[in-house]
Amino acid sequence: MLKSIINYILDLGPAVFLPALMIIIGLIIRMKFRKAFTSALTLGVAFLGMSVVLDFMFSAIGPASEAFVKNTGLQLKAIDLGWTPLAAIAWAWPYAFLIFPIQIAINLIMLAFGWTNCLNVDMWNVWNKILTAVLVAGVTGSLPAAFIVAGIQVIFELKNADITQKQVYQITRIPGIALPHSMSMFAVVLAPLNRLLDFIPGLKNADVDAAKLKEKIGIFGENHVMGFIIGILIALFAKYDFKQTLTLGVQAATALTLFPMVAKLFMQALAPISDAAGEFMKKRFPGREFYIGLDWPFLAGQPELWVAAIILVPFILLMAVILPGNAVLPFGGIINICFVVPALIVTGKNLVRMVILGVITTPVFLYIATTFAPIITDLGKKVGTVEIPANQLITWNGMEMPVFRWVFSQGADIINGNFLGFAILVGWLAIYVWYYKHMKKREEIAEKELSANA
Repeated sequence: MLKSIINYILDLGPAVFLPALMIIIGLIIRMKFRKAFTSALTLGVAFLGMSVVLDFMFSAIGPASEAFVKNTGLQLKAIDLGWTPLAAIAWAWPYAFLIFPIQIAINLIMLAFGWTNCLNVDMWNVWNKILTAVLVAGVTGSLPAAFIVAGIQVIFELKNADITQKQVYQITRIPGIALPHSMSMFAVVLAPLNRLLDFIPGLKNADVDAAKLKEKIGIFGENHVMGFIIGILIALFAKYDFKQTLTLGVQAATALTLFPMVAKLFMQALAPISDAAGEFMKKRFPGREFYIGLDWPFLAGQPELWVAAIILVPFILLMAVILPGNAVLPFGGIINICFVVPALIVTGKNLVRMVILGVITTPVFLYIATTFAPIITDLGKKVGTVEIPANQLITWNGMEMPVFRWVFSQGADIINGNFLGFAILVGWLAIYVWYYKHMKKREEIAEKELSANA
């Protein structure tokens, strides 16, 4: 019965489910129904609008990437199908619906004891925890280990939302919102690398975001012009003809123009809910600040995110060709949102650093996607949600938080005697301790800057 209810809710999709949840939250925090309904419906429009623009851009860039790989003549047997087939495999797991109450229970317990200030309403992305459980079960063969690691992931996501909320606000200017999405955990890898860039001459003070780029290069820094130029370059990379090249250029220009427009709807939708929630919580929990955890698209209005993502496409394709041992044919995840979202936060939307870090870490995504390909393919065949040709593997280049999933699946495999994997997990946890302290300091600095500006 629980499984049927959850499946029915999820089938509504985030554009319907999240607004419905927001109306309920709005009424609980004493918003007038008219205001709660208007804000919630605007949020649904924002999510659906962003989805339309994303699909438009992916459908334009994807074929160009595929054309490039065909031109190389290489046979890469693990096809990157993107997140959708992986979500289907995750939801088809027999125990998937049990992760739902686990996430809700952990979140409520942490809120009650003051261990987090984030109420994560992004229930749609519970499938990320399910995917982690599926991969851990595939590596270890242990169901308890799968559920334990999925629960650990929920805790890490909420704590990460706590230590980045002010920095996210500095980027988006949307109040009362945090990012408890799994992809943000890749920041644990990016933050130390970003800190190392401080010691490279010329990079420490090279703070280049879209606005500063526009000041320096004029019209070439405009969203639509940058999109057009990048689209043309990718088309040339794919050996498109003249007509196809111009078309891809205009399509990329269109996407980069529309993203900030749609993103404004998130501000319009969430500001009233955030204000009402803040007042409600202040009366009942004086001294505590609560915020709502949402899916990543509320960050999608930042042009740096898309410029970096598209610039990295040729590098991803090139590395797929030249890296020894790589089996991944980038396609569905060729625009690596799973990298650029955490990179946007870690670098403070510094475009130069985002591109550098993207080039450095692209092999991580490709190799981990290669490692998990046999497990994902086997699971896909078992659940029957994806038709897989003989001698073909499927995978996902993005993998959202590839290092976390690989490290914890290997660490949990200590039950089968994998002591090396457990040692690697301990090493990752040591890096995480540094990361947590580092981001806490940055959060304190962000809070002081916001107070001074206020």
